Amino acid sequence: MTASPAKADFPVSQVRRYLEPGPIVLVSSRWRGRANIMTMGWHTVMEFTPALVGCVISSANHSFSMIRGSGECVINLPTTALTDTVVGIGNTTGAEIDKFAHFGLTAEEAEKVGAPLIAECHAHFECRLHDDALIDRYNFFIFEVVKAHVAPSPQHPETLHYTGDGVFMVAGKIIDRRKLFRPEML
Repeated sequence: MTASPAKADFPVSQVRRYLEPGPIVLVSSRWRGRANIMTMGWHTVMEFTPALVGCVISSANHSFSMIRGSGECVINLPTTALTDTVVGIGNTTGAEIDKFAHFGLTAEEAEKVGAPLIAECHAHFECRLHDDALIDRYNFFIFEVVKAHVAPSPQHPETLHYTGDGVFMVAGKIIDRRKLFRPEML
């Protein structure tokens, strides 16, 4: 049996260090002829078919009104090669700068939405607003992924996971338990 580690009290305001569910993503948007990018540290898969993703976007964020207005975005998956860019994007506002130009990123046309893809990212998930019932109360958007583009290699890229206070963890080691997996349990 695995030994139980000793525990100590921990500030509830910092639980995100342990509960962040997925990798940092860059969310791109376009509305009224302007494009923007925001760094996002929290999102959650809500359903497999249709592919639904939920996330909170602060109403104080420049991207909020762009995504609310257009009803679309692209969730782009950066790798560790873009760590400083991810931090820079998160520390600036698209209300003041063109983030694509400022950070030297390449905007590519998406196939199903008006928001641009970020060419330097490992994957792109084109999204349309699926349900807006929780936006006014919680700033919670529910998107449907309508098109996905993923680089075939590496199959498991090094992605960033934010733990707070400017610190990231890197996804890396793969543990394969497919022989124990029971898809009927999903």
